[in-house]
Amino acid sequence: MVHVITQSCCSDASCVAVCPVNCIHPTPDEPGYGTSDILHVDPVACIDCGACADACPVDAIYPADRLGERDRVFIEVNASYYRDNPDISSGWSNVVYPEIPRLDAGLRVAVVGTGPSGGYALQTLIGRTDATVTMIDRLPTPGGLVRAGVAPDHPGTRRVLKTFDLLYRHPRTTMIGGLGVGDGPAEVAPAELADHFDAVFYAVGAPASKPLGVPGEDLPGSTSATDLVGWYNAAPEAFGDIRVDGCSRAVIVGTGNVALDVARILVSSPEELAATDIADRALHLLRSQNVHEVVLLGRRGPEHAAYTPAEYRALEAMTDVDVIACDDPALVRDLALDRPADPERRRIVFLFTTAVSEIVPDESDQVGGVDVVTSGHSHRIAAGLVVRSVGYRGVEIAGLPFDAEVGTIPTADGRILGADGTPVPGQYALGWAARGARGGIGANRQHAIGAVEAFIADAAAGRLVRTARTAADFAALAASRTTPIDYAGVAAIDRAERARGQAVGRPRIKFTEISEMVAEAVRARR
Repeated sequence: MVHVITQSCCSDASCVAVCPVNCIHPTPDEPGYGTSDILHVDPVACIDCGACADACPVDAIYPADRLGERDRVFIEVNASYYRDNPDISSGWSNVVYPEIPRLDAGLRVAVVGTGPSGGYALQTLIGRTDATVTMIDRLPTPGGLVRAGVAPDHPGTRRVLKTFDLLYRHPRTTMIGGLGVGDGPAEVAPAELADHFDAVFYAVGAPASKPLGVPGEDLPGSTSATDLVGWYNAAPEAFGDIRVDGCSRAVIVGTGNVALDVARILVSSPEELAATDIADRALHLLRSQNVHEVVLLGRRGPEHAAYTPAEYRALEAMTDVDVIACDDPALVRDLALDRPADPERRRIVFLFTTAVSEIVPDESDQVGGVDVVTSGHSHRIAAGLVVRSVGYRGVEIAGLPFDAEVGTIPTADGRILGADGTPVPGQYALGWAARGARGGIGANRQHAIGAVEAFIADAAAGRLVRTARTAADFAALAASRTTPIDYAGVAAIDRAERARGQAVGRPRIKFTEISEMVAEAVRARR
């Protein structure tokens, strides 16, 4: 019986590396890698050894005969990939092993950001060098968007953090949480990092949401997917601007995977969500709101929708939720979107070829509806919540080069470029911070590997400016700016959250205040 890759695949290619017969595609050097929603096992070539399942960080790979009814569709999804791509063949040929040069002893490296990009950079640094690595995050808990962005009803995707957790405990790794980078009072400047380390990797993501640029966008009840996702995932400082006086329909502008995640969470049964680690603040409000209809707006036709097939299948698999797609003005009238949603049904509606003209207020000056144009037909959608999910961009860090036009740190082959266009010695950027908000977890892994390979080449060629500072010097600097959270503190926060959840039959209840996290970490030291 062959193995099958299912929806929760993160495409980080860990399985590709261990497959003895090269039967998992696309590989990182093949077309489609990074854009395919999942990887695929070749049913003809698979020898059922199970190595891929053991290596998968998110438990997405199973023997075909062990799949549940919901996942059996992936047997055909895996097989059809090879029928549709006859040029893809399994088996090894022309294997090339990377050259790993001998580097100077005592290299000290900092990685800013502990999301997937930072985690994969750490994995590559530990695996390919003898450097010591200091992981820095502005929050007390690591994980970035894996912790604060992955939907709470997709716990399998979060299992990639287990891989990183092992690396956080590595003897050559030091964790410092609760420390920002910039020019604030609880931050260290990029120049200070450059002074204390031989190399610095910036894996800070793209945390800002792009605006719609339409009237009414700032009304109460209009928010970004970034804020809303962080809010229901218990991210500190996140603010999901949801009305508290009833909201039967929500409108989401965008059709990417994040938009579909938000739609699924909003219409999911609160009882089902109560079995996840969704934030208490969100669970309480969603129970009282009872949002039972979500309308997703796409500017172009369904063939241009940004979501992946796997994400759409997650919507179709929802019980008691109707999923409707429409781009015909004649049919829009039948959807009754100009009046409150029917409380007797739950529904997700895709309106394609639809552009937003204005977000309009109700009598209390909160969001009351959205004026849109669908295939030339102007109409209003009654709604109490509008969520924009039209893309993300990076945020400038004081003291670090930044391209404000595209919202990224300028790089070439992972090396940060200065104002004159030449690489800044020992400075690297990776993931969304460098290439923009595109690609998933797997693409971040390959990007991290590339940045570390650039560092290795620079170190071997003597292009780094070696620091005269010590680890103790940086520890003192960090302590002068904040209360640093080490790995023991991270573990203490994790234990406390799990205990809070266990008390009420949930996997965990996350802290939503940084002060609570710090207090728990400090308590563990006593």
